[in-house]
Amino acid sequence: MKNILKLEELAEFILGILIFSRLEFAWWYFPALLLLPDLGMLGYLINSKIGAWLYNFGHHKALGIAILALGFYEQNQGILLFGTILFVHSAFDRMMGYGLKYEDSFENTHLGRIGKTAK
Repeated sequence: MKNILKLEELAEFILGILIFSRLEFAWWYFPALLLLPDLGMLGYLINSKIGAWLYNFGHHKALGIAILALGFYEQNQGILLFGTILFVHSAFDRMMGYGLKYEDSFENTHLGRIGKTAK
């Protein structure tokens, strides 16, 4: 099942690359901005509950899709870029096995445990 889910995330990642290719930005923007949504992890400096909430908010694909839709509606390249990066980053994370976080610890995700506590 994990491999099927990873293939689905790969397809979404490729879709995001195709969307990005239609934008008016140089290709270097893509790798430069790809990890930007991980800034949500800074919430873990406060506590696990805030960290999980910020991380999950920034990594929820519906947020990326909603921002993409707004960008299409407004015909705004910057908004489209922002939505694309959020969507692609979330697909990439899930493809690598990093899921949305539970409040008890960063390692406890909806896809299973990660890091040193993974089995």
